[in-house]
Amino acid sequence: MPVPVASAITAGEARPTERPRVLSGVQPTGALHLGNWLGAIRNWVALQSDHDTFFCVVDLHAITVPHEPARLAEDTLSTAALYLACGIDPQQSTIFIQSQVSAHAELCWLLNCVTPLNWLERMIQFKEKALKQGADVSAGLLDYPVLMAADILLYDADRVPVGEDQKQHLELARDIAQQRINARFGTRGSDGELIPILKVPQPLILTEGARVMSLTDGRSKMSKSDPNEGSRLNLLDSAELITRKIKRAKTDPQMGLEFGNPERPEADNLLGLYALLAGRSRAAAASECGSMGWGSFKPLLAEAAVAALTPLQERYRELRDDPRYLGEVLAQGRQRASAVAAATLNRVRQALGFLAST
Repeated sequence: MPVPVASAITAGEARPTERPRVLSGVQPTGALHLGNWLGAIRNWVALQSDHDTFFCVVDLHAITVPHEPARLAEDTLSTAALYLACGIDPQQSTIFIQSQVSAHAELCWLLNCVTPLNWLERMIQFKEKALKQGADVSAGLLDYPVLMAADILLYDADRVPVGEDQKQHLELARDIAQQRINARFGTRGSDGELIPILKVPQPLILTEGARVMSLTDGRSKMSKSDPNEGSRLNLLDSAELITRKIKRAKTDPQMGLEFGNPERPEADNLLGLYALLAGRSRAAAASECGSMGWGSFKPLLAEAAVAALTPLQERYRELRDDPRYLGEVLAQGRQRASAVAAATLNRVRQALGFLAST
């Protein structure tokens, strides 16, 4: 017999609680670094207690640029293990691999067919990456924001943690949901109000530690794609490597560290890192290091970084030594994510006029 398909968002659908739902994820390309942890994952941990949290490893996004097939599966597992090592709790959060929930790819295609091409061509990140890749730029890179929209909209996310560089992508997801799906295919209730098909998410801007900058350029964001390994501290770097990278970090000739001086971006960045890693307030860090020279400050920062990352690294090694547990966590996450995603996908399929599956 036909499977019943809901035509609009059902209040509390597939939700164990009334907590607002949050979705986010990180690509498994390259090693996760301090920027990923302090700017994103650490904040996800804080959200778990009062939000219904979904965190995925976005491996489909990872192949929008040239990648190494032999490394993709290993990097995906490593990223999932780092989520757990950083404090994501599978008893509180749904942790899953994007490509293992086929609804992501299907909803992406459906959204592609209603998204104007010029909306994608104006995306700043596409323009920047296309310039670097030249003739090798893929259609997948252009379509990256639609896949990201599918990721978000599948889970009826109320809020999406975003940094400044992802705000444009979230706005696209909101526009697709509101203007291209709800407005065109939604129905009206007896009171004349539009009954939405997709929930329109709100941005959750996380300011503290949201932009961790490069060790080699205090005006550029720390990035996995930077070819200079010395520009970032990876979460799995050894104590020796952390100390060496911080010793070589770019500085300026002035004595003392301070926040907020636009002429001293490296001082602002490194002092901010120290505050976050040492668990100090910015005021306390500025007071402690305000008259300190770089020769005294850098060992202090290295010590704080090693102390903060050592427990994380130990937990990561425990998880990688127990592949059965990690597999069970991901299987459980896939099962729940698939159930929620299927409900949303069925709503969109019905709204667009597809024959219901039996």
